[in-house]
Amino acid sequence: MKSFFQKNGSSFALFFIVLCGTFFILMLAVPKAEPIFGLHTNQAAQNDNKEVIHYTAIGDSLTEGIGDLTNAGGFVPLVANDIQKKYQLNGVQTDNFGKNGDRSDQILKRVKKKKEIQKGLASADIITLTVGGNDLMKVIKGDVFNLTENSFKKPLKNYQNEVAKLLTEIRKYNADAPIYVLGIYNPFYLNFPEITEMQEIVTNWNNGTEEIVKAEKNTYFIPINDLLYKGIGGEVGIVGESTSQTGSSSDASIKNDALYEEDHFHPNNLGYQVIAGAVRDEMLKTQEKWLPKERED
Repeated sequence: MKSFFQKNGSSFALFFIVLCGTFFILMLAVPKAEPIFGLHTNQAAQNDNKEVIHYTAIGDSLTEGIGDLTNAGGFVPLVANDIQKKYQLNGVQTDNFGKNGDRSDQILKRVKKKKEIQKGLASADIITLTVGGNDLMKVIKGDVFNLTENSFKKPLKNYQNEVAKLLTEIRKYNADAPIYVLGIYNPFYLNFPEITEMQEIVTNWNNGTEEIVKAEKNTYFIPINDLLYKGIGGEVGIVGESTSQTGSSSDASIKNDALYEEDHFHPNNLGYQVIAGAVRDEMLKTQEKWLPKERED
């Protein structure tokens, strides 16, 4: 089988090398997002509902909030704020255990090792998990010029096994809270729209995640690729003309207005708002799983 990067391999490889270099710099330069506590004295919640919700978020850079220039924690505080306002809660306490660059196996190791994470999971009313992007990137980095569809089959199975173990580990500390698992997206689409196989690979990877999620009780998959890969609102990016030092306009450039301009990979503030909306909507649909007070025997 021919490599699907054979035709466009040189340009993709150059872009990928620059991207990796940018990631390394960002991992050193971007400060870790801090957890927030949205505790306010709003109007009392309904008698049958909890007055304060504990929201624990765990995962990779999407949970940490890389690309969020407010340094508040990406989509996590946005979801917390929306929930608090929607249900007039006294507060939503959040724990952000996101770590830039983590694969599924590395997230699992942190859950097993860190008492702080175990404690946060144990007391959570709702849990979100971002996972998969770095697992996929590891496969791509392995041999960017010779990738085929078969290159992803075994790694996908291994990844699914790790996600299943991760969800099982989370359930050791909290058997009742709903877990919302976010999918991944294709950040390369606008730069390499001709490489249609990349979109297929992302879709297959998401399908693999969803398959594991559906096998778990009270666990929900949230797709985000269709919301982000073309930009905000499904538009095909933003087209703008760059200007040279002589004042003449050069070739038009295309960028995804949902992505962070420094790396064209992580979401920006708008991108995180879109992700937050998807997470919030799924939580609202399943509110009976986390909002009502526990019944006293």
